[in-house]
Amino acid sequence: MHSQASSGTDSVPGSSTAGSSTNRLQEAASSYLRSARHQPVQWFPWGEEAFAHARAEDKPILLDIGAVWCHWCHVMDRESYENAEIAGILNEHFIAVKVDRDERPDVDARYQAAVSAISGQGGWPLTAFLTPDGRPFFGGTYFPAEERYGRPGMRRVLLTMADAWRNRREEVLESAASVMAAVEQNENFSGRGASLSLALTDKIVASILKQYDPRNGGFGSQPKFPHPAALDLLLDVAVRTGNEEAREAVTQTLRRMSRGGIYDQLAGGFHRYSVDERWVVPHFEKMLYDNTELLRCYVHAYQSFVEPEFSATAQEIIAWLDATMTDRALGGFFSSQDADINLDDDGDYFTWTRDEARAALSDAEFAIASRYWDIGELGDMHHNPRKNVLHVRFSLDDVAREAGVTPAEAAQLLAAARQRLLAARAQRPTPFIDRTLYTGWNAMAVTAYLEAARVLRLADVRSFALRSLDRLLGEAWDGALDLAHVIAYPEAASAQRVPGNLDDYAFTVHACMDAWLATGSIEYHRAACKLADAMITRFLDRTAGVFLDLPVDRTNQLGALTAQRRPLQDAPTPAGNPVAAAALLRLADLSGRTHYREIAEDVLEAFAGIVEHFGLYVGTYALALNRLLLDAVQIVVVGAEEAATRLESLATARFAVNKTVIRLQARQLLAETLPESLAATIPQVPLPQAGSAWALVCRGNTCLPPIRDPDQLLDTLLETLEPKA
Repeated sequence: MHSQASSGTDSVPGSSTAGSSTNRLQEAASSYLRSARHQPVQWFPWGEEAFAHARAEDKPILLDIGAVWCHWCHVMDRESYENAEIAGILNEHFIAVKVDRDERPDVDARYQAAVSAISGQGGWPLTAFLTPDGRPFFGGTYFPAEERYGRPGMRRVLLTMADAWRNRREEVLESAASVMAAVEQNENFSGRGASLSLALTDKIVASILKQYDPRNGGFGSQPKFPHPAALDLLLDVAVRTGNEEAREAVTQTLRRMSRGGIYDQLAGGFHRYSVDERWVVPHFEKMLYDNTELLRCYVHAYQSFVEPEFSATAQEIIAWLDATMTDRALGGFFSSQDADINLDDDGDYFTWTRDEARAALSDAEFAIASRYWDIGELGDMHHNPRKNVLHVRFSLDDVAREAGVTPAEAAQLLAAARQRLLAARAQRPTPFIDRTLYTGWNAMAVTAYLEAARVLRLADVRSFALRSLDRLLGEAWDGALDLAHVIAYPEAASAQRVPGNLDDYAFTVHACMDAWLATGSIEYHRAACKLADAMITRFLDRTAGVFLDLPVDRTNQLGALTAQRRPLQDAPTPAGNPVAAAALLRLADLSGRTHYREIAEDVLEAFAGIVEHFGLYVGTYALALNRLLLDAVQIVVVGAEEAATRLESLATARFAVNKTVIRLQARQLLAETLPESLAATIPQVPLPQAGSAWALVCRGNTCLPPIRDPDQLLDTLLETLEPKA
């Protein structure tokens, strides 16, 4: 059951201090695990100790997987795991293990597959019953303490599962074996046979467009998720081919989302998803990865269509991240912000009654704001119908006309209203922020910030991204094979190191590449190559020709971690295999190391026979395929600041997945400070004369003579980016 988060203000969310005793989670570093350290359940963290106890005592395992931002996880904690009677049953008959899905996505993915096979649904909290060796035999999501919502009560579920283990052991073991078979099959597929061609991308795009909602934007009906990779794919296709249907789908979706309640109209930033098809009522938690990927979408849309609304949304996302989700002193991006303040709350921090808004605003401000953001007596929230989710219902011009003021006056009043409402909201208890720095999500944020900084000309954003990447590389990487999943926890300095997964490596390769593009510092390129080599060594299944999410040589894995996963589908972050393939293709274009391209092609080919059936969930795959099949277009800009900046601005116009813009200083044109493929070309070109600049446009293995005239550069790029017949 996906739902809202719940927490206190600056304390660990959902934590209870009833009684003075603690369980083994007292030593945990994760905010979610620490929130349960005072519960009467004798929780174990995931690890050998828990499984050893289960085997020694011949007890099944109750596995609880949740997250610090998950509302129903905290509800279940309060109702069941803080209930002394239920905790007593649990402690007597089970070994209880609690897992943070953000900290251990490898554990979560496998048991989500298991519970989906058992019950047909997944989400958080995830509740699974396992044999002592970790094989799941029963599970579900949220179970109330007593029967309600059409769900069996936790007390009855515990007693039934305990009885089954004691008296129907053979049935349990048979069920566990069949579920493990389903887990092994889930995302452990490949489908060679189809050839790699742009026609495959066309099929994926057509599948996505079939799900497009032309009335409201987005795809499908409720609940609605943003699907950033699918949006970027549509954008790439629209710009490259002139596909008007794709352009309409992506621009309409971006506009409707940023005007909806899924978007925080006051502070900026997107909530996780919308429960309705109109984007009005969200689940209010805010995730780092949603906002960084959507930031990229709005930047790409702005650079392609130059709509000020897209630029404004991008800059508002950055402002919210800067203010709320970043370690300004050391660098780094926090992982999530909760939805709620307590279990009786449902987004109250973010929503407004008409009286609350009126009390915060002047009459003139209220007249504009209440109409623009649809603040009525009857609001949008089921738990409190007077509560309104701010969303844009009418254009500001229409609101101004109704109010009898000019559009400029209406804009001024609205800006003042936004600041007053923000100030009033700041007096409310603030939802908990998980200040854990996860490697992969930080790398995604670095990439998004660097792209935004280049397109929108934001020097401070660029600087913070580089500081964050330097911290990631300094604290999470050993400089060789070992990259950790967590850069830093908010409290525990001596936390056990969680090994990095495929996503961590692949996203960090991309971040290093983007840092090289931003700075020209060869050290970032070298780091990207080292990490790519480590990723290949650790995660590439050479027999199957695909990447696994965990190291290929792993041994002594607990429970369902023995199951292999070959991640293909975006859910919700971009999938590991296409992200890794795209990273290798980027490196191959710059380094000239052909084995990177060969591996990437093999990975994409491994899924070619089945990928078209996943439509909306393989946007990242289709983008990687376009990168493989379309000639790489590189534009290198060198010269005096003003002239080079003008050429760079033109070069970055129009998003294209196969385009790379490189800005270098004259001092960086020495062969030893350039990646291999550029070192063979760039030093041969005469330096620009004083006060001038040139752009070198290369497509595939062919470079045109240096271009100094901006109009000529624009014409050349339009011609170069057209696909060959």
